[in-house]
Amino acid sequence: MNFILFDGPRRNHLLPFTFTRPVADIRVGIMTLRERWNFYLKNSTSSLTEDYLSIKFPLQLEDVNIFIDASVLPTTAMVKAVNELQVGEVLKSDDLIIAYSSSKPRSVDEINKLKTIAFNGEFLQINNTWDIFDKNADILQIDFDLITKGRKSQPIPKTNHLIHPERIFLEKGAKVEFSILNATDGPIYLGKDSEIWEGSLIRGGLALCEHAVIKMGGKLYGANTIGPYSKVCGEVSNSVIFGYSSKGHEGYLGNAVLGEWCNIGADSNNSNLKNNYAKVRLWDYATERFEQTGLQFCGLMMGDHSKTAINTMFNTGTVIGVNSNIYVPGFPRNFIPSFSWGGASGFMAYLPEKAFEAAKVMMARRGVVFDDVEADILTHVFEITKKWRNY
Repeated sequence: MNFILFDGPRRNHLLPFTFTRPVADIRVGIMTLRERWNFYLKNSTSSLTEDYLSIKFPLQLEDVNIFIDASVLPTTAMVKAVNELQVGEVLKSDDLIIAYSSSKPRSVDEINKLKTIAFNGEFLQINNTWDIFDKNADILQIDFDLITKGRKSQPIPKTNHLIHPERIFLEKGAKVEFSILNATDGPIYLGKDSEIWEGSLIRGGLALCEHAVIKMGGKLYGANTIGPYSKVCGEVSNSVIFGYSSKGHEGYLGNAVLGEWCNIGADSNNSNLKNNYAKVRLWDYATERFEQTGLQFCGLMMGDHSKTAINTMFNTGTVIGVNSNIYVPGFPRNFIPSFSWGGASGFMAYLPEKAFEAAKVMMARRGVVFDDVEADILTHVFEITKKWRNY
């Protein structure tokens, strides 16, 4: 069977992260949404996404396909129902289209005319950007159980102090020395060739993905995902970093989500709690206004390739687009459009040719080539985000 993950109606609510990737490639827990579906389906998937992303993430069609809403997290019962779908059937939970079987992509109106198969089981869904960190603890636990079931961790060096070692798992090549690992509140997972440097204080849940690093004296607690090839230090709380990003120095990052190729300058901090303890409002690209999250704790959302200077400070509930460069002094506005350069004193457009120079250098340091495909995607993002750069 050929499986295709489609972006679905939540795509625009998940910007700025979906400016540069399909919904399926959002990371939450240990895995991306795609990796989790692949694990359950025991199969690979392609994406039905925006046209400008389709060169990097091509759609693979066959005579019979099952299209699945990528924002929905699979369960064993759901996967069974998906696999049993026949051509012309749609799997729904109330009005939510979970999956449908067809020879080609269909419009919502066409899908609603298909034979409905009701799904009554419980499941999780990533509806908004803040769900990525807010649901991370539950999803990390689910992923940990899936990945480690029936497997044995690599030995944990005796120089470490462990609390609940049965909930700590090291993949091949993972390293940790002279640190405290406390899995009381959630599991601790160290991916292949990841490393925790000496003197770190880790309170689970934690997903330290492949080749990621926690530098000396890192203080991480509940529940964090540090994506592949990322580096962190300082204090990090309930945050998700997709991959290839760096928060490599002191400073606080809390209730936050960073995309790929981000860099947080030394001693930068984000607020995650308002002084009056009110629920936090966050910019929503779909409605083009600040929406109520219902959360008391909500920090920073930063799109791919964005960066901060040292000592940068962010207000509670700040959203930064793709390829923006923020510097001090003062607190910048709490919605910073893509390709912006500036700070509290004002902004100007960060032109693609300048932004690409920095991207090429940063990616080359990690052995990744900034190619024409990446440039075309980011150029498109620059064009479609012009309307918000009305400084």
